[in-house]
Amino acid sequence: MGKRLYIIAGEASGDLHGGNLVRELFNVSNEYLVASGESASSSSPLGVSEADSPLATRHSKLRIRAWGGDRMAAAGAEVVKHYRELAFMGFTQVVMNLRTILRNIETCKKDIEAFRPDALILIDYPGFNLRIAEWAHAKGIPVYYYISPQVWAWKKGRVHTIKKVVDRMYVILPFEKPWYANYGMDVDFVGHPLLDAIEQEGRSPLTALPGDDGRPVVALLPGSRRQEIARMLPLMVAISRRFPQHRFVLAAAPAVPDEVYAQGIGDAPITVVKDRTYDVLRSARAALVTSGTATLETALFGVPEVVCYSGSAFNVWIAKRLVDIRFISLVNLIMDREVVRELIQSDLTVENLSAELDRLLQEGPYRSRMQGDLRELQQRLGGPGASARVASAVWKSLHAGA
Repeated sequence: MGKRLYIIAGEASGDLHGGNLVRELFNVSNEYLVASGESASSSSPLGVSEADSPLATRHSKLRIRAWGGDRMAAAGAEVVKHYRELAFMGFTQVVMNLRTILRNIETCKKDIEAFRPDALILIDYPGFNLRIAEWAHAKGIPVYYYISPQVWAWKKGRVHTIKKVVDRMYVILPFEKPWYANYGMDVDFVGHPLLDAIEQEGRSPLTALPGDDGRPVVALLPGSRRQEIARMLPLMVAISRRFPQHRFVLAAAPAVPDEVYAQGIGDAPITVVKDRTYDVLRSARAALVTSGTATLETALFGVPEVVCYSGSAFNVWIAKRLVDIRFISLVNLIMDREVVRELIQSDLTVENLSAELDRLLQEGPYRSRMQGDLRELQQRLGGPGASARVASAVWKSLHAGA
């Protein structure tokens, strides 16, 4: 008997980790078929020809329907809603698009009901996913949550909802397991899935970036949403003009139209490279990074960085009253101390950013100390294998007592 899973990821990072999870789920499904001696179907679970189906899905009795993106689709999931239609940043954006968000939630519920999954896997994206989790729990659908909402930072009251409606939580940051234990929840620390993605990247040879001229590379990661890019790119453009001895390469998000970057960059000496973020980081001597998952990605490649954040005055005013954390970057949160400099709001000036980048580029104690701290960070997160561990745990739960 085949199994059906419904996965929801609402952002680019969720699609990245969801893609690796989907791939591992099909792998464990096929291993189960071999171990059980069941005959495998020669057709794809998605109803397409075997030649067009991802290898892992061709003989699996598992079917995965999802809200996600290109990476999840490439891994074999049947993506019915792209995260491009779901990502709204900041309080004001959420309020302005509330009607669309509520409509998406109702559409999702109807699609889940029609699909009749054996379980639901939610990846981060708490504002949307926790509503779906409550509904699914009431319907008797098992709920697995992969990548915990950042309830330790704000909206701590959500932990009571999670405890009630989530059957199993798989966390990716080492401090989350004891944090949940304080609320009487036993969660599984599976390691960070970025290590999986980075390990895969390391297996492939590094291809030279366009325009390579021998100068050291400074990576620019201005964010994956238009609002972020509009705020961060002008600063990064100004910085690029101050360091002519270095080459500035912008890692463009695949879901953002090219013209968004072109308009922001103008005639500045910046090379735009699309959908090759890891190649950019592998080539970089230092990086300017907008706060978010990219700060951790950069750190795991061992690249010294400065973390940047600038939001609307209203969003920041609200955040200061709701968010209860010492740092905004995952690097510093995991290490529980300042490893990388965070330039936020009024501190985020061209002068401050230039001075910090200069320190990162120069050989000396400051750069060496940061590089050592980044190596320690990798050790704290453990080795790769998070995706496989979650897939195995979910699969065992699905077949428990079967």
